[in-house]
Amino acid sequence: MLAALELIGRAMPTTTIAQRMTETGGRPTGFDYLRLGLAVSILCWHSVVTCYGSDVQTAVDSSLARPLMAVLLPAFFALSGFLVASSLERSKTIGMFLGLRAIRIFPALAVESLIAALILGPLLTTRPVLAYFADPQFHAYFLNILGDPHFYLPGVFTSTPFNQVNSQLATIPYELKCYIMLTALALLGAVRRPAVLLWATLALTALGVGWAAITAPHDLTAVGGPVAGSLLIVSFLAGVLIYLYRERIAWRWSWGVGSLILGLLLLDVPVGENLAVFPLAYATVFFGLTNAPKTGVLRGADYSYGIFLYGFAVQQTYVLLAPDGRHWWLNIAVTLPATAAVAALSWHLVEKPALGLRTQLARLEARWLARPRRAPALFGGSRSPAA
Repeated sequence: MLAALELIGRAMPTTTIAQRMTETGGRPTGFDYLRLGLAVSILCWHSVVTCYGSDVQTAVDSSLARPLMAVLLPAFFALSGFLVASSLERSKTIGMFLGLRAIRIFPALAVESLIAALILGPLLTTRPVLAYFADPQFHAYFLNILGDPHFYLPGVFTSTPFNQVNSQLATIPYELKCYIMLTALALLGAVRRPAVLLWATLALTALGVGWAAITAPHDLTAVGGPVAGSLLIVSFLAGVLIYLYRERIAWRWSWGVGSLILGLLLLDVPVGENLAVFPLAYATVFFGLTNAPKTGVLRGADYSYGIFLYGFAVQQTYVLLAPDGRHWWLNIAVTLPATAAVAALSWHLVEKPALGLRTQLARLEARWLARPRRAPALFGGSRSPAA
């Protein structure tokens, strides 16, 4: 797919993705809108499972509406792959790269896990409080802080249609695997050789197609949604590849819209989701590089991660406390504003202060590189859009 785009781009000179990045000053607003839009869309999708349970969710997954749901996580991971590859290029050392990823993911994740276990759980559990705190399930829940998802708390949400506390955390291990994999590829020099990464990604895709063709049903439980977890990794790699080939791939409206349509069509074809990730990755990057003016909450804030982290627990709490209001549209109307408020608190009290540690990380990196036997820079520290 990428090779085909490259050949067409050579035959039809136009603005490339690299040129578009320069035109937007390295900070295109499209990615901000996409992050927020995808996070809100996932909350809306979770209104189905929280109100009606997993059977209804599976039925929707098998309906004509499937592509509209299945596109969300691959788009999120393709977006992440593109921006994280940019972050890797700006980082002169692996330590800096991993440090940036850690301060973005773990502080907010730790706070959300502590709030769920120590505040929400004791308030909502049907178990005696002492029995709640003594339960091994309560103790295991703190592994969420390390990115090892545990979805249940003792006696919490047991009377709701879907009794998990935080189903959305199923994607965290895949995200961490992507970061680890990209780190390993950088250390092995594969990121400097995009063709190697391209062929490896195509081979991984071919294996996925073959495996999906001979197994049924598909792995719908890996991330609790309509796509297998392995496809999220391929989506991430597709985003990375688009970044690495950014000087050769065109940025065209016709390609962006066409890729989105093609990706949605493939998602509704047996085994097609394995191929859909490539046009969807291009569409994600294309729309991310649009540059509409920032308005409202997007000015100086990113509430997408907070919406992702807290949305499911807020929805479950609503379903528990308002059993007569278990309608997907009412769920969204009530929980979206509540989740946005919590996400704003998360951003201003946890996430933004944590991101302030970038200054300390930069100082540590500078000291390391100043040593006589310093490690060479990964890419030379060129400038690109921030992740």
